[in-house]
Amino acid sequence: MIYIKYMENQFRVALFDLDGTLINTEYQYTQFWERVGEELHLNIPDLAQVIKGRTLTSIFQNFIPSVDMQNEITRRLVVFENQMQFPFYPGVLDFLDDIRRNGVKCAVVTSSNIAKMEAVKRKVPNFDKLFDKVLTAEDFAASKPDPSCYILGAQVFSAEKSRCVVFEDAVNGLQAGISSGIFTIGFATTNPRNVIEPLCHHVQDDFVHLSFADVEKMLVSYWQKN
Repeated sequence: MIYIKYMENQFRVALFDLDGTLINTEYQYTQFWERVGEELHLNIPDLAQVIKGRTLTSIFQNFIPSVDMQNEITRRLVVFENQMQFPFYPGVLDFLDDIRRNGVKCAVVTSSNIAKMEAVKRKVPNFDKLFDKVLTAEDFAASKPDPSCYILGAQVFSAEKSRCVVFEDAVNGLQAGISSGIFTIGFATTNPRNVIEPLCHHVQDDFVHLSFADVEKMLVSYWQKN
């Protein structure tokens, strides 16, 4: 009887990365940063890859100290994001509907800023109705791979970490999820499975073959062993 009750109440909060996890945009950002890197002669190897999952502030602090370059990149990025498309990956909307029907609270935990999210909402008018909370770069001081963003995600819902799940694709984001102490599912959407497998508790190819019941089973099994 105790086991049944535990099963019914384990998965209560879903914490989603945005780009590369929920929406198929990483290839657009890769093209943007590769072009910026070349045109501004930044000379940073694999720039588009190493910055994935980081806030813009973190990118500037760690890789681009020139204020003039920061201003130029910010200007270009605003124009670019206002022209972007934000398509959901296959299966995302069905998965969100499934877990919400089962009482799971859903939050976006993104390194994007408020201005970017306004662009998303203009292109996806029902976006706010899909999530109970959207946490952006302005909500946490440290960028992924620091775990504070996902710890905050759990705190927003006053939820124990054992009842939360992180959904991520980027190396920096997966490191944040694991370091937060929250069960982390890695999506092989922008990195090969062998790259992300050591950085998460479970590797998933897509949302098409994922359900509330699947995640509940994973979560219960994990915490029974730990």
